[in-house]
Amino acid sequence: MTVPLQLRGLRREFGSTTALDGLDLDIAAGELIALLGPSGCGKTTALRIIAGFETADSGALLMGGEDVTAVPANRRDIGMVFQSYSLFPNMTAAGNVAYGLRVRNTPAAERTARARELLDLVGLPGRAGHYPHQLSGGQQQRVALARALAIRPRVLLLDEPLSALDAKVRLTLREEIRRIQLELGITTVFVTHDQEEALSMADRVAVMRGGRLEQCAPPNELYERPATPFVAEFVGTMNRLPGTVREGGVVEILGRRLPIHGTAPAAGRAVDVLLRPEGLAIRTDADAEGTTATVRVATFLGATTRLHLTTESGVPVKADLPSWEAADLTVGARCTVVPHEKPVLVAERAGEGVG
Repeated sequence: MTVPLQLRGLRREFGSTTALDGLDLDIAAGELIALLGPSGCGKTTALRIIAGFETADSGALLMGGEDVTAVPANRRDIGMVFQSYSLFPNMTAAGNVAYGLRVRNTPAAERTARARELLDLVGLPGRAGHYPHQLSGGQQQRVALARALAIRPRVLLLDEPLSALDAKVRLTLREEIRRIQLELGITTVFVTHDQEEALSMADRVAVMRGGRLEQCAPPNELYERPATPFVAEFVGTMNRLPGTVREGGVVEILGRRLPIHGTAPAAGRAVDVLLRPEGLAIRTDADAEGTTATVRVATFLGATTRLHLTTESGVPVKADLPSWEAADLTVGARCTVVPHEKPVLVAERAGEGVG
């Protein structure tokens, strides 16, 4: 049975350091939520409190509506997969998977059947008799995942489980984890420092900063409509370009006036405008309206090409274009940068205080 989780005002301090500062977060039953943020933001502390490995100084943790704040880790029905595989080297893959069932005095025949079922589920048929040293890193992590699922946990916790793997294996395994999570419908909390993992796997991504939640939203909303400048710059690539607020809730940027997303600062205020590289169009026709720029670097990325440009006033700009469209924009080429007509987020001008 899968359950919802509620984190209510969780606070945790380590000496003079505040790891969690009143964290509130609701996680729906069967949802995969990723905790994302810079080092020291509190995401791992939050995961360890859910697991029962850490105790919050204040606040509450509810699992299926039940307050489990004071319940020991071994009574929470939680499965956990760590960054390090943590397999028993003297046990076979099947033995590792069945370990939790053995501790719970599950009959041997049932343990064996469950271990083989889960090894099939994680894509390791025929590996039941292999020892950890006979398996690759990706295979060992699959065994670790199967072991966490063997006890039929109500909640699955993943603590950066893919960071020790090479890129190709990481991509394959994250797709497998998502497939298994959806198939089982298990409530899952996934801590990662990899934005691509978070955006590609999670139903929602919770971006943390300084022990607090900055924004929790589906990946597309987080990327397209960030709630704060921090989220906008932390998730993906972002241009930070100088602009000036004008009357009517618009900002003047790159020769255009764009509506401001959210509350507009006072007219005449100098601000930074946050624009994604794909939020810019590049024109080569002589009469195009916008800001003239020069191509400094063109980086081919497959389907897209990233242009690093410099405007006539010396402002660096990144723009992403379909590679076929960027084919003629070689280093030194002159062009016009035009922002797309859509609301933009503005932030305090870098290096300036609040006016």
